[in-house]
Amino acid sequence: MIGEYLSQLGALAADTGFPLLTGKTPQLERERLYQGFRERTVPGLVLSRVGNFAVDLPDADVLIQVSGKYGSRQEEAQRLGRVLRLKKDGRRARFYTLVSLRTCEEDFARHRQLFLTEQGYSY
Repeated sequence: MIGEYLSQLGALAADTGFPLLTGKTPQLERERLYQGFRERTVPGLVLSRVGNFAVDLPDADVLIQVSGKYGSRQEEAQRLGRVLRLKKDGRRARFYTLVSLRTCEEDFARHRQLFLTEQGYSY
């Protein structure tokens, strides 16, 4: 899971039992958790915006975006790039984004989806 709001991410980490990685997580701890995820000893991660940059998790096959930065198409494209890489065993990856009904996030999500469709992603 990846998102913007630390309190929301903290609650999700508590509910799932997955470790939460934020900008305050020491780099060595981040690397330890990323390696654990790669080795399948850590079943999942909850990431703040630190997950947008310099993270290599090639076998990740599901990414759930729980909050985005409003209309940031670039940020969503970075997040998609984290998970939609070809998997060694041919598995397909899935990217989900949660959007609250009847909020401004609906419009932002629609614009991000349109942009990404124009970039060649399919929905």
